[in-house]
Amino acid sequence: MGIIEALGNTGYIFALCFSALGSVLGTGAAGMAALGAWKKCFLHNKNVPFILVAFVGTPLSQTIYGMILMNAIKDAPDTVSPLSQFFAGLLGGLVIGACAWAQGKAAALASDALSETEKGFGNYIMVLGIIETVALFVMVFLMTALR
Repeated sequence: MGIIEALGNTGYIFALCFSALGSVLGTGAAGMAALGAWKKCFLHNKNVPFILVAFVGTPLSQTIYGMILMNAIKDAPDTVSPLSQFFAGLLGGLVIGACAWAQGKAAALASDALSETEKGFGNYIMVLGIIETVALFVMVFLMTALR
């Protein structure tokens, strides 16, 4: 097996790993903000919104998208070049992971805003959903390209 084939066989690993890395960074950012928001609520004897957990969890779905893309790359027909598989995994994983990280940062701001105002949950979820859509588009479009 040559280097090009080996790259193709390992490209799918990037799809999962970079997507999961983004999920870690995103949930970390959102989680830290939720903890800080809850602390402020406790200090000021305000209602403590448990719903912030929803914001913290939003970047997790990108790990699933990375796994789905990984399986699509592994199951790609023999007519798909190994370099295409490699770059689909590498670049797809990076973009999906970046979406998770951005979503977590936006979720962090949403946690802060909701804990202060106790308003706007639907608006905040819509913004997080738009960021999520980019990751979905990348996954679906790459899966289509690999057929």
